[in-house]
Amino acid sequence: MTQNLIPVIAIDGPSASGKGTVAQRVADALGFHYLDSGAIYRLTALAAQQQGVSWSDEDAVSSVAQYLDVVFDGEAILLAGVDVSNTIRSEEIGSGASQIAALPKVRAALLARQQAFAKVPGLVADGRDMASVVFPAAPLKIFLTASAAARAERRYKQLIARGETANLAVITADLEARDARDRARSVAPLAQAPDAYLLDTTEMDIDSAVKQVLTWWTKKLK
Repeated sequence: MTQNLIPVIAIDGPSASGKGTVAQRVADALGFHYLDSGAIYRLTALAAQQQGVSWSDEDAVSSVAQYLDVVFDGEAILLAGVDVSNTIRSEEIGSGASQIAALPKVRAALLARQQAFAKVPGLVADGRDMASVVFPAAPLKIFLTASAAARAERRYKQLIARGETANLAVITADLEARDARDRARSVAPLAQAPDAYLLDTTEMDIDSAVKQVLTWWTKKLK
């Protein structure tokens, strides 16, 4: 079966908009595979850091991306055989992922790796350019967003729940900086695809967001 015949739901949006949680739950509901493309970039940023490679060194980081030793085992994410599921969720690695995502050679190196996740019976993929670049033929495209204030509060609560120290003002500033960087990059900037549904979760809980995505998918099938 060719990739274009495999059903894909592509969900894009800014950091901390809730797209990852929504995408995972939609995938579970449909029995589809799930791709957290952000994790791929976070893993590359972490691997580069471990190898002493500067996040601004495009050639070196793209080489790291090309030979990334990654295994997704249920909820565990292994890098070179080590579980880094929690490590890649740190604010530092998140910032690094945003920086390397602006490098064209890095994005090119990771494109085929992401597309390989499209397998029967289907895939739900979330990221920044799932609908525009990675899966442009996806039958359902969604741009999931929320206000910067709402996203910062969610991230703050996540960090506190993990026992980490967090500052709401710093998180807000960091999210706004990431948004600006993601929208301004020359390759695959963060933007709503012309044929994507807009889903604003500022005043919406996860269950309601998942329900809306499943409703749109049912309409697409009809």
